[in-house]
Amino acid sequence: MAKGRIVVKEMYCKGCELCTSVCPQDLIHMALDQLTPKGYHPAELVDPDGECTGCAICAVICPDSAITVYRMVPEDKVKTTTA
Repeated sequence: MAKGRIVVKEMYCKGCELCTSVCPQDLIHMALDQLTPKGYHPAELVDPDGECTGCAICAVICPDSAITVYRMVPEDKVKTTTA
């Protein structure tokens, strides 16, 4: 299965919680112990077991483009060139 992770740019997150409602793995939660510069609780990835697949649904639904998704490429899929 694909692996991924997300990074939330707190400067742009307005705490709308749309990303939390669409994550199929239920890995995005609101950071209730933090506030953004604009006074919102930002979203954060809570994924201690590495279950994020990098599906990017959260990034697509984010109205402020506050989420960047990174997908890991499995070692056996990495193409190498020899000189």
